[in-house]
Amino acid sequence: MTQDFFQSLILLILVTDPFGNIPIFVSALSKVSPERRWQVVVRECAIAFILLLLFMFFGKHFLEALQLSEVSLRIGGGVILFLIALRMVFPQEGGVFGGTEGESEPFIVPLAIPALAGPSSLATVLLFSSDSRLDVAIHVAALIAVAIVWLIVLLSAERMQRALGERTMTAVERLMGLILTAMAVEMLLAGIREYLKTLS
Repeated sequence: MTQDFFQSLILLILVTDPFGNIPIFVSALSKVSPERRWQVVVRECAIAFILLLLFMFFGKHFLEALQLSEVSLRIGGGVILFLIALRMVFPQEGGVFGGTEGESEPFIVPLAIPALAGPSSLATVLLFSSDSRLDVAIHVAALIAVAIVWLIVLLSAERMQRALGERTMTAVERLMGLILTAMAVEMLLAGIREYLKTLS
């Protein structure tokens, strides 16, 4: 049970990548008044949390409505994770999700979606859908824990960026990208194994 919780927590931290999102949040909030920034961060984290929670509980119904199998989602999620991991290991201009242009206060896009609740994290929580109450409790607890991590990291984003420097932040993001690459490959292989079982 504890192992499942920590595995889920680590996976959610990797796919939502709060450390890698620090430059995105700092850039998007640069034109927001300092006394209002913490409110924006809390609001965007809450929106992302609610969206991921909804996908976790209604994931199976969503798959059934679109006539998608868990195998196809696992393979598709693995591919998306792999592509995002590559952008983390080999950073591009604008970050993992592109630029954050615009002078108005950010709302939902790009901070809640896709920075936190992006395609990879949505695909991940869809895979968390389960009929077991224990599994559901573990995954909800992991999601709550990762939301707390978001708040801690992103509320101190400007201070962390100044203290650690750009090189250290880039190194952390590349390390997380490397770990995420391995997890993406594992998810892809698991999906392929499940698909091959359906053929036999």
